[in-house]
Amino acid sequence: MVRVDGGGNASSLIRVRGLDKTYQRGSEEIHVLQGLNLDVEAGDFVAFMGPSGSGKTTLLNLLGGLDLPSAGSITVAGDEIASMSARKLTAWRARHVGFVFQMYNLIPVLTAFQNVELPLLLTRLSAAERRRHVEAALAVVGVADRMDHYPRQLSGGQEQRVGIARAIVADPTFLLCDEPTGDLDRKSGDAILDLLDRLVREYGKTALMVTHDPRAAERAHVVLRLEKGVLVDAVEAVDGR
Repeated sequence: MVRVDGGGNASSLIRVRGLDKTYQRGSEEIHVLQGLNLDVEAGDFVAFMGPSGSGKTTLLNLLGGLDLPSAGSITVAGDEIASMSARKLTAWRARHVGFVFQMYNLIPVLTAFQNVELPLLLTRLSAAERRRHVEAALAVVGVADRMDHYPRQLSGGQEQRVGIARAIVADPTFLLCDEPTGDLDRKSGDAILDLLDRLVREYGKTALMVTHDPRAAERAHVVLRLEKGVLVDAVEAVDGR
């Protein structure tokens, strides 16, 4: 169960308390997130909605260790990440977080296989072990037959599937999806949402997704709304559990 009142279980997979993020713009302080509390259990699928500038992507970046909070704590699977050194945070991120981006972020000079293999190059897996992991991830997302293709040879939907394969290849603790269907047509977007839903329901993944699309948000278990850096409500999605 997702909670935003600070009353969640201490054993929650993701536990956020008193989270603030402030940026300095000249002499002005910009408060992006303010006193945010959040508990997410393993296997949850959470959608964050809200107007531009409400702090959605900032929150995802903080949860993924790409940025550090101005105040508060973020605990993931027992690890307090807000106080980690940059070196430890990099290693933690590689092990625990799978990122899915709106614009796919594939490297154009690498094949689908090579793009998916990239996170594994930071591990001690042998080449043969890496190949098994990559082939399995590509098969799960349905593009195993495109592994030798370059991004320019793929459709947008196929590129996003490769991006998701890259996100899951190291078996991360959770997925962070920033507008994963924002650059796709409705049919391709629905197929990507079907895939994310399958990863949660069949493979037990935990997913947190930022989206502006109410139809995409309905695929999550819970929809959380951010307004001016504050979580204002939590609604069980129509298709959620």
